[in-house]
Amino acid sequence: MRTESELINDLLELYERIDDQANQLVRRHGHRLKCRRGCATCCVDDLSVFEVEARNIQTNHGDLLRTESAHESGGCAFLDHDGCCRIYRNRPYVCRTQGLPLRWIDETDGGDLVEMRDICPLNDEGEPVEELSESDCWTIGPVENELRGLACEQAGGEMRRVKLRDLFQTQTTTG
Repeated sequence: MRTESELINDLLELYERIDDQANQLVRRHGHRLKCRRGCATCCVDDLSVFEVEARNIQTNHGDLLRTESAHESGGCAFLDHDGCCRIYRNRPYVCRTQGLPLRWIDETDGGDLVEMRDICPLNDEGEPVEELSESDCWTIGPVENELRGLACEQAGGEMRRVKLRDLFQTQTTTG
């Protein structure tokens, strides 16, 4: 069994690959992306992450978690008073692809597979997301499977998730 440190290193390598792929999409879609520092539309409350991602945040932001409070309810616990991410460099996977055109395969009630697509409403200007090529979208699925593998290995086969807000030792909120 690998150590937690080895699993965190694998997580960080996965984040690098995610960022490389996401940055390629950002370059392709730069004309339509309105996401900028301080845009927190997608930064909603009650986000949860796999325990391996929570451990990464705890390792890199222990002081923040011990001495500061979570952002007020309604927004992500890690937003500051200006709507900026306090853990941006160590933000979880879900935050690394926000705003991009997304695609995934879903199953209908009848068992058929259908491709679904979505994009943040702020970034909807331009070519309809349904008309983009597959390579112009972030495909949900492959990275999640890798992340699940790390999470299961770290948690001894379990799939534990942690709410971001629960990482704070001081549970009072800032206003």
